[in-house]
Amino acid sequence: MALFQRTHDETYLNGKKVLHMDRNSYYGGESASITPLEDLYKRFNIPGSPPSSMGRGRDWNVDLIPKFLMANGQLVKMLLYTEVTRYLDFKVTEGSFVYKGGKIYKVPSTEAEALASSLMGLFEKRRFRKFLVYVANFDEKDSRTFEGVDPRKTTMRDVYKKFDLGQDVIDFTGHALALYRTDDYLDQPCYETINRIKLYSDSLARYGKSPYLYPLYGLGELPQGFARLSAIYGGTYMLNKPIEEIIVKDGQVIGVKSEGEIARCKQLICDPSYVKDRVKKVGQVIRVICILSHPIKNTNDANSCQIIIPQNQVNRKSDIYVCMISSAHNVAAQGKYIAIVSTTVETREPEKEIRPALELLEPIEQKHFKIISVSQLYLFLQIFISRTYDATTHFETTCDDIKDIYKRMTGSEFDFEEMKRKKNDIYGED
Repeated sequence: MALFQRTHDETYLNGKKVLHMDRNSYYGGESASITPLEDLYKRFNIPGSPPSSMGRGRDWNVDLIPKFLMANGQLVKMLLYTEVTRYLDFKVTEGSFVYKGGKIYKVPSTEAEALASSLMGLFEKRRFRKFLVYVANFDEKDSRTFEGVDPRKTTMRDVYKKFDLGQDVIDFTGHALALYRTDDYLDQPCYETINRIKLYSDSLARYGKSPYLYPLYGLGELPQGFARLSAIYGGTYMLNKPIEEIIVKDGQVIGVKSEGEIARCKQLICDPSYVKDRVKKVGQVIRVICILSHPIKNTNDANSCQIIIPQNQVNRKSDIYVCMISSAHNVAAQGKYIAIVSTTVETREPEKEIRPALELLEPIEQKHFKIISVSQLYLFLQIFISRTYDATTHFETTCDDIKDIYKRMTGSEFDFEEMKRKKNDIYGED
């Protein structure tokens, strides 16, 4: 069902046949890109038609759930190893920014940027530079690079103390570099955080402007690419297929009923919307799609960017994210920009919670709100339920979920190199 075109290649190469059924008429489910613009109006029940100032409706591809790809991250590796990249074109986003004291600043992630950044004072710049050098040289397999730190025992809070970093620097390091959503990581072993910062730096080094990539024509291109590849490997796709019943016998799934017919199966993968009686709500995410006629202020007129508002900067428990794209990625008409704000809902007035982000975007031409439930799965024999998309603007947490489902389905870890070897055994080298 929607979302799990991503696991098809590997499951097929493991000797399994894959049938993908989707009740929607388009690929991607809740993470689809909506086109033309008229369809977005219908989805949000906006009366009338888009004004002529919005340009041609078919020039728009609006993501319902905004995400960027970390250039050296897990999803890019999946795309490369499965060769879905043959169906996709990407463009680097122009900047990554962080919010401090009501203003936004470019995220410093190299020694040179740290020294030039206006985020920090002179002495803190030097301390942060030493920290970045330490992270760059850190090697879990070489204890000589530890400098008295035990990566499996020393907390990240203690590492920050070691370099005498202040709270503002800790905020943007943990949330804009390591991409944590909360501060829970501070009291956990530091190796995970150090590796996250290294991933950010390595991704930035690949393209220079920012560590993030985004597909031309929107994120809807990703599931379409996987659909094409799945078809090559023998997978079957059926859109517009209503799911009437998931058939379970003796506690195990045996099939799915659609339009009076039963497709039999031994394992089922689906998102929570298909099995509402087997998941529980654990929270909500608010997403706001904003259409602008200008780039975001203080981003050097970037055509695309990410802004992270760390929780401590706005007295919250979780971060606020802004993802902005434009006609540079073929998702909007010329001169128009799409900025999507997202965060985890913490109060009964979610629209007030995202005000700091909306103020950065003013003036806003149009706003479309959507509050989405966040679900947690119940275990059920041979039914594998994905988690709902979180508020982050990257795919790392989503890839973790996919690999977890794969391991539970097959009993083994998702191995990129092994998948490539199996493919070569079956289809031969390129």
